[in-house]
Amino acid sequence: MLENWVVVPTCLPVVLRRCHTCGSGRFRANGKFRVNANHKLLDVWLLVRCIACGDTAKITIMERVNVRAVRRELLDRLHENDLGLAAELLQDPAVLRRNHVSLDWEGAWRLDTGSPCHEDFRDVSVHFEARIPLRPVRLIAEGCGLSRGEVERLIEEGKVLSAVRLHGKVSGDFTFTLKR
Repeated sequence: MLENWVVVPTCLPVVLRRCHTCGSGRFRANGKFRVNANHKLLDVWLLVRCIACGDTAKITIMERVNVRAVRRELLDRLHENDLGLAAELLQDPAVLRRNHVSLDWEGAWRLDTGSPCHEDFRDVSVHFEARIPLRPVRLIAEGCGLSRGEVERLIEEGKVLSAVRLHGKVSGDFTFTLKR
């Protein structure tokens, strides 16, 4: 029987970037956008606030884009400060690269495993609702109620099998088999 686990984001991740005011490196996004029109050109930023001093910084989303090139529904979502849109944009690798920032997902996700199963053999499919980089060992340990050391031991003994590399981080769907 195949079990389905889901990695679900619970809030927006912390944005890692140096604060120009206090030197801290952690910002929290709250889904607020700043949209600025200069004649027919549009600039859009996602506003983030320093966790230490409260200073506001901007993450560039669009820069000098013709207003007619922006879909109406996207523009409406920007004006409404759509939290879902902020989450989508923070996961966009191009936005992260352009702004020289990265994300810290610690405490911003949960693993939904359904009902706990205590079988000796199980096939598990793990689905990510967001691109959250996590170690499969951590997910397996949390989902099965084991310590990470026990999971490492099971991997070494060949009792945890997967097509993906179980050491390192993954942010996409994968499956594994656990034999105890």
